[in-house]
Amino acid sequence: MRKIGVIGTGKTGSAVAELLGAQSVLFNRSHLPDASSLKELHGAIVFVTPDSAENIMHLLLEAKIAVAWGTTGFSLPHSLDRMVREAGNAWVVASNFSIGMILMKSLIEQTGRHSKLFDHPEFLISETHHTQKKDSPSGTALSWERWLGQPATIRSERRGDVVGTHTLTLKTEYETITLQHEAKNRSLFASGAIRALHWLLEYPSLRGVYTLEELVHYAHEHQTPAQ
Repeated sequence: MRKIGVIGTGKTGSAVAELLGAQSVLFNRSHLPDASSLKELHGAIVFVTPDSAENIMHLLLEAKIAVAWGTTGFSLPHSLDRMVREAGNAWVVASNFSIGMILMKSLIEQTGRHSKLFDHPEFLISETHHTQKKDSPSGTALSWERWLGQPATIRSERRGDVVGTHTLTLKTEYETITLQHEAKNRSLFASGAIRALHWLLEYPSLRGVYTLEELVHYAHEHQTPAQ
């Protein structure tokens, strides 16, 4: 049985641990990881706070294991791909591990490309999350603006225990177009991260850092069964 490290046991990390069950090895502020303990694992899934991210990143590189990285609000170094390759392994890095977000990316990119059809289009990206979320705007909202390829106003709201709702609104003089993604349960992100890590483990020849979209396409092309 594979042993998977779950680093960070907040809301999403706890959902990962629940889905993994006996496969999970938990690390948090009460049980800190070190390189030697991480080397004993098949891989790790990371949902830590940004203030812990840099130290965790270096420990994982030293451990040389596959990683699904879900921490946002922390800028990973541009040299990470080279460092992961040198470690002889692969990481998947995503601000949102929802597989459905890949469909959203395609729709958002198309919206941005076709915006020239409209006179003076205005774009608004709004995101709502639970009050304990540290980064604002969310990493997903920033990704949406990048995918859009157009300047957009971003509005953030922190309310209750909202898992995550993102909305793109295109306003013109005569119409309003809206795209929305709503996460109903944190198991969405947890299951996506687990699946992504399993894909990395299914293809040990993979090297470097991948986006979730790149990894999904690779797995699809190689007909990997869903985990």
